[in-house]
Amino acid sequence: MDVGCITNNLPSIAHPPKHGTKEDKEDEPLVFDASLPRHEHNLPKQFIWPDEEKPCLNPPELVVPLVDLRGFLSGDPVAAMEASGLMSEACRKHGFFLVVNHGIDSRLISHAHRFMDDFFELPLSQKQRAQRKKGEHCGYASSFPGRFSSKLPWKETLSFQFSADKHSKNLVKDYLCEKMGHEFEQFGMVYQEYCEAMSNLSLVIMELLGMSLGVGRTCFREFFDNNNSIMRLNYYPPCQKPDLTLGTGPHCDPTSLTILHQDKVGGLQVYVDNEWHSITPNFNAFVVNIGDTFMALSNGRYKSCLHRAVVNNQKTRKSLAFFLCPRDDKVVTPPSELVDHVSPRIYPDFTWPMFLEFTQKHYRADMNTLDQFTNWVQRNKS
Repeated sequence: MDVGCITNNLPSIAHPPKHGTKEDKEDEPLVFDASLPRHEHNLPKQFIWPDEEKPCLNPPELVVPLVDLRGFLSGDPVAAMEASGLMSEACRKHGFFLVVNHGIDSRLISHAHRFMDDFFELPLSQKQRAQRKKGEHCGYASSFPGRFSSKLPWKETLSFQFSADKHSKNLVKDYLCEKMGHEFEQFGMVYQEYCEAMSNLSLVIMELLGMSLGVGRTCFREFFDNNNSIMRLNYYPPCQKPDLTLGTGPHCDPTSLTILHQDKVGGLQVYVDNEWHSITPNFNAFVVNIGDTFMALSNGRYKSCLHRAVVNNQKTRKSLAFFLCPRDDKVVTPPSELVDHVSPRIYPDFTWPMFLEFTQKHYRADMNTLDQFTNWVQRNKS
């Protein structure tokens, strides 16, 4: 792809469209071509984060519980109690834990990582066939310059919707083939299968979370049974100034539950006890964290924690993120067992599409997203 001439003294990693006057170009969002920045030492100011948010060197490692699912999956009640207890402890403190012996085929995980290269190593013009449109959450996004004018993340993503409804059996595959062509059919089949595996795993985790909160195994599993979730492929190219930018800025996930698989490069950091901590990659484990929607569902008992991703100057980092979300018509309201005079209602009733619209059109996700959304809902009601 011809990147054209560069204006505004911007380096070639971020460039405006090729046509129009200088004034027109200054009003246009930048285009981030991730194939070019590997050797670029000058970062556009839009990618440079404020000093108080820049990555720290050698953060301490976060000690997160390793939850072994083998016993629970085999029906061992003692193992189930132990697993739910570990989750409860983590979720009351920071909302992060690892799961191992989860039953997901290791070959499927490897394929899901390998097939990312088939997409992200394409020329920019071909990836843009799946371009994410303004106000939407699915499609290809290259650093989100169309949404934000500062603090841009150093990454590319490909997001698509998954439905556990039996009438939407091939939603992922059909979407990817529609956007990228039928030569991406195998690509689509891999992520269709991966999403189905993540959906099943999330329901297992929801059983244990239900046990840990004293509302029973079926409460949350049934709530998310026909989930309407989001899958995201994250691709963080090397950056020659990793101390100035971030792959993903500090935020809490607005979704219910995130199941993340990191490659071996690492870069996930979590903010706990007023300090950033790293979570070391473990290819045999999934990193699980509570999102804002489940924090509301638990009436604030379980925490949605601030986290971010950093980049490095040597290697591309890849991660697979499955964001569990309830079906569109489900009302997010805590079970009656979690509401009493000691723990009154904290958040209003809402549906996931309401919250998603808020984060896409009205508010950039950060540590205050759920509180800001609560205020927004109350203002609209009044």
